[in-house]
Amino acid sequence: MCLESALLLTLCNVIFEVMPEQKSGQKLQQKLLADRKELFSSLRRSIRSASVLRAMERVPREAFVPTGERHNSYLDLPLTIGEGQTISQPYIVALITEALRLQLADRVLEVGAGSGYQAAVLAELVPDGNVVAVELVRSLAQRARDTLDDLDYKNIVVEDASESLGCSWRGPYDAIVVSAAAPTLSPTLTAQLAVGGRMVVPVGDRDKQELVCVLR
Repeated sequence: MCLESALLLTLCNVIFEVMPEQKSGQKLQQKLLADRKELFSSLRRSIRSASVLRAMERVPREAFVPTGERHNSYLDLPLTIGEGQTISQPYIVALITEALRLQLADRVLEVGAGSGYQAAVLAELVPDGNVVAVELVRSLAQRARDTLDDLDYKNIVVEDASESLGCSWRGPYDAIVVSAAAPTLSPTLTAQLAVGGRMVVPVGDRDKQELVCVLR
């Protein structure tokens, strides 16, 4: 086989290998766009805050989920992110964020950063404030930092959780959100609220939870 024929054969093989990948990527993008449109259409029927919905529209949820779950990024479902943790259902993120009634310069604490998605949504709503997100699982905390850095969020700090609940040394906070359900309200977290601050936390067990809003 001459050199020209060999080069042509190699080029053809490369083209045939790349084209299926391109088609697969295009199909994924089309699915994400269609799912995203349907998701926000559904959220608008139940979430009143236009600012919360705009904030969520600015955050690419697919950036916060593992590759294997990326095709489900805009389904209204919690998705696994590893280490036995999940990224919350978009409706729940919207509901909790709406309940916080955030102002532009608020200082916000999130207990249970997970993937960093909720923190990103919060940061969009407090451009003149900041978000402190605390995560117990260190590998998830580092992954959240990396993702948020890649997306160029400057007003979020992800802290590794300590023995003390929350992050009192960066407080007090105008708003606190707790991602995981707790059996009762925590006085330790309530003490980290500024006067007039709001805290939203799901209270209950695995089978039944109630979203509780606290005003200090």
